[in-house]
Amino acid sequence: MGVQVKYAVKSTPVEVTETPVLIVGQLQDLKALDYATISHKLGAQVPAEVWKKAVETLNPSPTDTIPLYLNMAAIAALPTKCSRHNTPSRAHAITKIVKSFTSGRNEHVVIMCDKSDVFASGCAVARAFPQFTRKTNANGSSKSGQDKGTVTVEFMCRNGEQVSAEEMSVLENAAFGIQLAAQIVDTPCNEMHTDEFLNLIRDVAKRTGAECTVIQGEELNERGFGGIYGVGKAAIHQPALGVLSYTPKGATETVAWVGKGIVYDTGGLSIKGKTAMPGMKRDCGGAAGILGAFYTAVKEGFTQNLHAVFCLAENAVGDRATRPDDIHTLYSGKTVEINNTDAEGRLVVADGVVYAQRDLKANVIIDMCTLTGAQGISTGRFHAAHLTNREEWERYTAMAGKVSGDLSFPIVFCPELHYSEFSSAVADMKNSVGDRSNAQSSCAGLFIFSHLGFDFPGVWVHIDMAYPVSAGDRATGYGVALLNTLFGKFSGSKLLQAAAPDTEINGTTPMDTETGGSQSKKMKKN
Repeated sequence: MGVQVKYAVKSTPVEVTETPVLIVGQLQDLKALDYATISHKLGAQVPAEVWKKAVETLNPSPTDTIPLYLNMAAIAALPTKCSRHNTPSRAHAITKIVKSFTSGRNEHVVIMCDKSDVFASGCAVARAFPQFTRKTNANGSSKSGQDKGTVTVEFMCRNGEQVSAEEMSVLENAAFGIQLAAQIVDTPCNEMHTDEFLNLIRDVAKRTGAECTVIQGEELNERGFGGIYGVGKAAIHQPALGVLSYTPKGATETVAWVGKGIVYDTGGLSIKGKTAMPGMKRDCGGAAGILGAFYTAVKEGFTQNLHAVFCLAENAVGDRATRPDDIHTLYSGKTVEINNTDAEGRLVVADGVVYAQRDLKANVIIDMCTLTGAQGISTGRFHAAHLTNREEWERYTAMAGKVSGDLSFPIVFCPELHYSEFSSAVADMKNSVGDRSNAQSSCAGLFIFSHLGFDFPGVWVHIDMAYPVSAGDRATGYGVALLNTLFGKFSGSKLLQAAAPDTEINGTTPMDTETGGSQSKKMKKN
């Protein structure tokens, strides 16, 4: 185990000669903080005049950190400006500041913020402490698995608002989910292959009391999962569909989260180049985020039926690998001509969403994938791109991203103009677009949706998080905070209930099949 993150309800005194302390907040909040309120975290080593001088010296551009006592105490100001497409919590800045101050010691982080930013800020701290490493000590033994210390996080909310122990519990569970997701993504495929991923799914089933279903190897082929089987059949560790199901009494809605779990993506026979392939261990980021999100949601008393569907495969090269020109029949029954084996994620996820609708009877389906390199071009390194058949859910997802710190921005949903990119002379469709300059990320999402059917009456949201899955060389655990905020209405956590957009599931059919026009209900105003 790496650094543990703990969230304290009450602020406790420490001696900075023994326990490092970092105090983080927006400049106006730090200036308004009375020294007497924070002195118990600083002690005699940081008298009032030192504190006052440090606060006056802060000049965030965009951030600023000033030491208060050697390297044991510091004060940090978050960015002053926050645009309308950023998170008010400044979550990304919090993670960066905490990373730069901490070193795995037992230390305290005090965050000053609005109560509505507590969840995002707490999740931001968890992202600063990845769990996976295979670095060795001087004696040659592995550092991985060693307990490196505990970081205690405390909050000082504006207007004297308090965070209860009940509200704080969600941060403990979210931190576990975020670090689990990041650990999966950071672990290379020689360890995190499909069988090991299934072991982690089974472990979460035990921890949550959820039912676990696994369909693997030749059984996938026999049952018609041509997408998952076709992508992963050449690998030693066979492809699999893993499912976690939580069905509480009194549930009236059925929600399915479907994750792309390509544990390694060589590109298949359409092989990636030597500079494009490193980092492809991260191609399971969607499934990893959903596993962490499922753990958090169930631990916090999700009130509706919740299924997590994991589409696991290694896109390997071998004599059994799918060839360009092969035609596969997916679980939907539709045939797909393969013109690019490196467009594999949409094949496995298409099987997953159809299973969610057909077998699990889900009326709300979210798929989350590291799907396209074009996502980074469309929405950048910090925002995922989301596509949905329901106009109001386009707004809900963007709102949840801003509140949670897992940012996401909508992309064009227009099947009548884009779906023709998959036209095939010999099958129902090809798997890769004809024109790579025509809304690639939207097209990739539409490929998945086409297997549900464009007249699908439920809610479908596609989240392409190819770039925010990592920051630098480390995974972010993206998706855990986003999904739990988006579905906070169904959570037992008061903190998530307060953070959630006012979602509505039942509405008019989203697509008028005669006109192709949107029939979504008007978005509700908050």
